Amino acid sequence: MTTQTESTTPDATDAGLSTDHSRAAVEGAHTHGVGGTPQGSRAERVTSFDPEVITVPTGREEEWRFSPISRLAPLFETGLSSRGVRTTVVEAPEVEVQIVPRDDERLGRAGVPGDRTAVTAWASVEEATVVSIPAQAVVSEVTSIRVEGIDDTPSASHLLVHAGALSESVVVLDHIGRATLTETVEVVVDDGAHLTLVSVQDWSEGAVHASSHRIRLGRDAKVKHIVVTFGGDVVRVTPDAEFTAEGGEVEMVGLYFADADQHQEHRLFVDHAVPSCKSRVTYKGALQGAGAHTVWVGDVLIRAEAEGTDTYELNRNLVLSDGARADSVPNLEIETGLIEGAGHASATGRFDDEQLFYLQARGIPEADARRLVVRGFFAELIQAIGVESVEQRLLDSIEAELSKSMSVIEGGQPTVGA
Repeated sequence: MTTQTESTTPDATDAGLSTDHSRAAVEGAHTHGVGGTPQGSRAERVTSFDPEVITVPTGREEEWRFSPISRLAPLFETGLSSRGVRTTVVEAPEVEVQIVPRDDERLGRAGVPGDRTAVTAWASVEEATVVSIPAQAVVSEVTSIRVEGIDDTPSASHLLVHAGALSESVVVLDHIGRATLTETVEVVVDDGAHLTLVSVQDWSEGAVHASSHRIRLGRDAKVKHIVVTFGGDVVRVTPDAEFTAEGGEVEMVGLYFADADQHQEHRLFVDHAVPSCKSRVTYKGALQGAGAHTVWVGDVLIRAEAEGTDTYELNRNLVLSDGARADSVPNLEIETGLIEGAGHASATGRFDDEQLFYLQARGIPEADARRLVVRGFFAELIQAIGVESVEQRLLDSIEAELSKSMSVIEGGQPTVGA
């Protein structure tokens, strides 16, 4: 039996944003969608390790309708190289790192590829980097993984982070340089383990990156998954989280800032397939400049057997200049009414002129006032990261982006909404 549950939507007070919701009922489920046509159940999407099953997209498919297909096309091919990137790991003393062949039995446990770039990444790699946190270890330092682009050769890479039972650890995955890369990031978190994983996309100009994150949580496992995107021409990150036993919790946090002609896309899927698990999704982005395009799609599926689920997802977008576009699509699919709570909210709006006037009326110069408003928009998420080096880097990157926007204002260009 299907029970329909109304979503809860808080006021869109961040930076004067407005909220827009459209709703669509799908047979056998309750869904909400914003910014597009209704879609079928996420549970029915095709997944496979075989590239013959997941074919090359045309751009008309639901999962590709916002994406620049022509720019991602090199990553749709099989037999990609591994020469375009170099992976370096600086591990904490308690952590073990191995390079393993693609037939290692530990690979493929976190889930199955769900789109074309994910399946070509899986099929193309010859070896993978495995980062293992021993059971019950409380890791003393951050483990840093750097993926550095060497050239534009279309390439594939594979990373597995395995957190043993009752362990506690922080892993930072950093992408720099220029590359054309499709990447698999598997995250397996055993019973009672706590893992924070930060993925930073700080590519140079010209980079094209598709990254499939597949997260599998055991009983009472907790994951904080953080995605930060600033650089690159095209970045498409698709995190999936799957609960396998009761008591699991996942917090998914994202922060992105798109400049002129950049495409930044984040597509999330949280699969509540067992009872008594919790998920929270909070993504915020800013964009400026002609051709800047951000996409956020948040899919949450509460299956019939997932009684006691507690879930909420939120996306906010702040448009700083003319010519930028933000697409935001939260989808909530509920197959049981026996839950603790479920809701979503989405808002996109222009820079708030009233806040700017308020600050200027109190003697704060326009440039400083704009910085204060944008920093306030991102402040909560930056503080939630919990990794000091990453937080400071974000503040520096936001400052650099705001300097670009001020050059537009000083040139007499108005700021308007999406």
